[in-house]
Amino acid sequence: MGPQHWWPADSAFEVVLGAYLTQNTAWTNVELAIENLRKANALTEEGIRRLALSELEQLVRPAGYYRQKAARLKLFIANLDEHHAGSLPKMFSQSAEALRKELLDLTGIGPETADSILLYAAGHEVFVVDAYTRRIFQRHGLSTARTPYEDIRLAVQSAFTEDAAAERKPAVPLLKVPTHAPSHASRMKRSALAQNYNEFHALLVQVGKHFCLKSEARCDDCPLRELLPPGPTQKL
Repeated sequence: MGPQHWWPADSAFEVVLGAYLTQNTAWTNVELAIENLRKANALTEEGIRRLALSELEQLVRPAGYYRQKAARLKLFIANLDEHHAGSLPKMFSQSAEALRKELLDLTGIGPETADSILLYAAGHEVFVVDAYTRRIFQRHGLSTARTPYEDIRLAVQSAFTEDAAAERKPAVPLLKVPTHAPSHASRMKRSALAQNYNEFHALLVQVGKHFCLKSEARCDDCPLRELLPPGPTQKL
């Protein structure tokens, strides 16, 4: 499928915003909310800081759960100001373990959101497990519905470790799927391992969106069809 240029954002903070806003909604709705924030010049830490909560609620309304998400974005900024002098680079300069713990202590941030921020905004070497990953892994017999998030994340990270240092040449796409244009966030400096996690997660999302659907497993057309275990493959 070629490079996916994920995450589509102009700054690390826009990635943070997107990670919050994409909870329980489709990315198309997030894009509407992001565009509202852009028009209001509120895609920065200072932009969110200066907005009244009621204004922020209306701007992020397209993303759903807008009161909850607006309040949680305000909490993120309050934590940034209290513990890191309002500096996102200072916050991100922590170790992955310390930053992950801090994020998970914030209301409204679970493992997937925390790891999205760690990988895509802070450039840390952390894999993101989402619903697409779980679905694909279950259908390939790599996990079950009861497999804990951490077990999947650590299994992927362990599998990538040995081959992480190799720089890969950009793939020539053999399968056409819609992709985003390269963004500032997708081109931010990161290690080869972090870039591998980035691309692997983005490719799993594409498989989940176009082939390994929730309602239907389109195995015959899927690029992962040769990796399916023996036996029934269409089980939902």
